Amino acid sequence: MALKVFDLSCEHDHVFEGWFSSLDSYQDQLSRGLVRCPVCHSDQITRRVSAPHLNVSHLRAGSAPRTAPSAPAGTDVAARAAVAAPSGDQMARLQAEVLRQIRRIVRQTDDVGARFADEARRMHSGEIEERPIRGTASVEECRELVEEGISIMPIPDILDDDRLQ
Repeated sequence: MALKVFDLSCEHDHVFEGWFSSLDSYQDQLSRGLVRCPVCHSDQITRRVSAPHLNVSHLRAGSAPRTAPSAPAGTDVAARAAVAAPSGDQMARLQAEVLRQIRRIVRQTDDVGARFADEARRMHSGEIEERPIRGTASVEECRELVEEGISIMPIPDILDDDRLQ
């Protein structure tokens, strides 16, 4: 099944991707409040302007590879262009390593469970020493923490060993 990938953002300018089966599916989920920001859980979402990705490789079969126009030697543009983009295999290894490192960081946090909002507030106010924590909080609690100036970030289950199925 082909998916539509939309660039989205919330009212706090957090940018993220949404994958939907169709534009109608996106609009339906948005109207029901099912599309939320992965950072702050806001449901005030808008689509951003984005360039479509078209798979036209079959149209270039047999044609010579396209090259970027060259910039005069010694310019910043030439220096930036000299850095090669990673191959697909290199990118896969890089992404796997990033996920391993994020999971390592998550393992080093203190799981405070349902006390997350209270612990975050106590640290923010200086009542207790700051430390990396994780836990659970409702959408409303998350919204309140953000409004109070407390930085939070949801952790997808795939990155939290304790919540993996």
